[in-house]
Amino acid sequence: MPAAAQSTFALSRIGQIHVTVEDLARAVRFYRETLGVRFLFEVPGMAFFDCDGVRLMLGVAERSGDARHASILYFRVGDIHQTHRTLADRGVRFEGEPHLVAKLEDHDLWMAFFRDSENNMMAVMSEVARTNS
Repeated sequence: MPAAAQSTFALSRIGQIHVTVEDLARAVRFYRETLGVRFLFEVPGMAFFDCDGVRLMLGVAERSGDARHASILYFRVGDIHQTHRTLADRGVRFEGEPHLVAKLEDHDLWMAFFRDSENNMMAVMSEVARTNS
């Protein structure tokens, strides 16, 4: 690759994220029914969902005991408090209440962390614009 091409090359857009699960059927129910993520299709050992243009793949570990809980998906939401109430009412196990993470120049960043059916850490996040009052 020429030096000019190397300096302009950059990865940016994520096409798919993989989350390892122990029980695929249980995970599919959780993401589809509890979280309401749009289900795309399923093949042996894998299920795919659409997260507003980014494909989420749930996959069974290739070897027993290989499930790793390392990735965190952050779902962007408009009203984090309402989302928290809705998901908690559906039985989602939150690690705590929605909380302010950072006061940025023109908005505040809020997050709330929860566990999926496979004990993977997930989060909902909301960027709340500040009003001049």
